[in-house]
Amino acid sequence: MSTDATTGLIQADHEYILQTYVKPDFVLERGEGVYLFDTEGRRYLDFVAGIAVNALGYGDPEVTSAIAEQAARLIHVSNLYHTAPAGELARLLVEHSPGLDRVFFGNSGAEVIEGALKFARRYAREHYGEGKTAIVAFDGSFHGRTMGALAVTARDKYREPFMPVMPGARFATYNDLASVEAAMGDDVCAVILEPVQGEGGLRVADAAFLQGVRELCDRYHALLIFDEIQCGMGRTGTLWAHEPSGVRPDLMTLAKPLAGGLPIGAILLGQHVADAIHVGDHGTTFGGNPLATAVGSVVFKRINDPAFLSHVREVSSYLDESLQDLAADLPGQVRELRGRGLMRGVQLNVPAAPVREIAQQQGLLVATAGDDILRLVPPLITETGHIDEALTILRRALV
Repeated sequence: MSTDATTGLIQADHEYILQTYVKPDFVLERGEGVYLFDTEGRRYLDFVAGIAVNALGYGDPEVTSAIAEQAARLIHVSNLYHTAPAGELARLLVEHSPGLDRVFFGNSGAEVIEGALKFARRYAREHYGEGKTAIVAFDGSFHGRTMGALAVTARDKYREPFMPVMPGARFATYNDLASVEAAMGDDVCAVILEPVQGEGGLRVADAAFLQGVRELCDRYHALLIFDEIQCGMGRTGTLWAHEPSGVRPDLMTLAKPLAGGLPIGAILLGQHVADAIHVGDHGTTFGGNPLATAVGSVVFKRINDPAFLSHVREVSSYLDESLQDLAADLPGQVRELRGRGLMRGVQLNVPAAPVREIAQQQGLLVATAGDDILRLVPPLITETGHIDEALTILRRALV
């Protein structure tokens, strides 16, 4: 495609699409494996992966085949009717999520956060009556941009333009159990947290912290919600990011990688919570449609394969070593390394956005998480050679 044609596409975006994102001056056209290509033929090593969505990269034969086969058979009928793909994906999720017995499908991360908050309040009302409605969230949290999700999202720049958001949320300090205890009370119906924060700077929750939060929830008869929308589904080297802690939540939200790039979200909930949710309490038109859930089963089976998760851990270890070398060689630029698995943050001593732009110009796509943190969330199929390529570019961008 010519430069003039690319310019025309960018102009159309500016003219017709609501400008809520700042986008670079190229147009992505296709993807292959861990690479993206723009309309002028430039190749980019993708360490954004659709913001941790494209776990299997681009053009995966099983995913594209599942899309084609299911699209030819049945795309949508609504939740007024049974379909086989939704039941199959729900079974897979439940069978591999100890303590979680039911699934509600939605279309996005924000949507299933909204549903989880509703379910927690419904459960509390049914068991304890009115007044038990408060929700404890954490500094650095990001759960979405809808009104309920904003209420439990800590960053003021997302919340303030839309105040007042849903009332009843209060914030504790991540990895500080004493602050959680101070925030708890008989009015708390739920605690919501990300086992690994994304937008909040790739901070990892300590196992002892998660265990302590579980104990506080039990003491105050509050539900524990794990938001694994970004950190779940193999991203940290285990199927679920909370697994190493041994803690079982009452509800868990999933979304990003679950259908390989198609819109989907899911709430997993224990039977004790499910028993409090009745016909008509919640709904969705598109959630759990046959196309998304059919692809979701393919993606889930691939990621949950022990050999696949072993690969993620091996590549994660190599990435960690490579980042440690980078930090040691550039102490003036790199302040701290964060995250786990293939969900990593590089905190800089300089603003992150200019470094991201330089890397992009040299063929590497990375994201940011706040003003001074580069976020690396490559496809889970990434190989060690891709790590070498990425770190070579990143090193050049930092010097």
